[in-house]
Amino acid sequence: MQIFYAPDITSDTYTLDENESKHLIRVLRMVRGAEVRLIDGKGNLYEANISDPDQKKCVLKITGKTVDFEKRDYRLHIAISPLKNPDRFEWFIEKSVEIGIDEITPLICRNTEKPGIKAERVNNMIISAMKQSLKATKTVLNDKCNFKDFIGMNLNGTRIIAHCDNSTERSKISDVYSKNENAVILIGPEGDFSKDEIGLAIKNKFLPVHLGFSRLRTETAGIAACHSIYFINQ
Repeated sequence: MQIFYAPDITSDTYTLDENESKHLIRVLRMVRGAEVRLIDGKGNLYEANISDPDQKKCVLKITGKTVDFEKRDYRLHIAISPLKNPDRFEWFIEKSVEIGIDEITPLICRNTEKPGIKAERVNNMIISAMKQSLKATKTVLNDKCNFKDFIGMNLNGTRIIAHCDNSTERSKISDVYSKNENAVILIGPEGDFSKDEIGLAIKNKFLPVHLGFSRLRTETAGIAACHSIYFINQ
């Protein structure tokens, strides 16, 4: 069944924009009465069928609504450094949304080489991954934030910093995080966090962890952390 993103549903009908209408009617050749699904990014999943198969403004009739569709008992917020290669950062975005993540903050660290991201493109990727993995709640992409500013925020949940410095004692995620707790995880850039950043995070009640014995790329570490939280909560 086809899934469409409809963030502004306000009644029992919904009109798709021209691009979505063309895709549904002209490309997929869907006809009047065909069933589709809508997600609003706010946790709601809608059942609908085509009432007016117009290629420019296809009208859907809402027939059912599931509130808090597959809502998780925890929230996951990962603050991760942007990467020199934006394709790798976008790969993290896509896969973390598919696994399940609530917030992503681009974290500007001392060793961050390329701090900029294309926010509009990333948000479009979030929507695409949300539709593909049948998520009804849209992952929030926050504005980029400096490391010191971020760790000083009032963050809700178990605070975790994943790093590669062997001179600091580190635990496994499963040793510091318990099922159904919210989690905030810091993932550093190429070159890792600086020693000063690690020390400052620990002073701000972030718990240092490792992600296994392999040295992981930033985007791989982000996915490993995301999946660890997901796995613990199954």
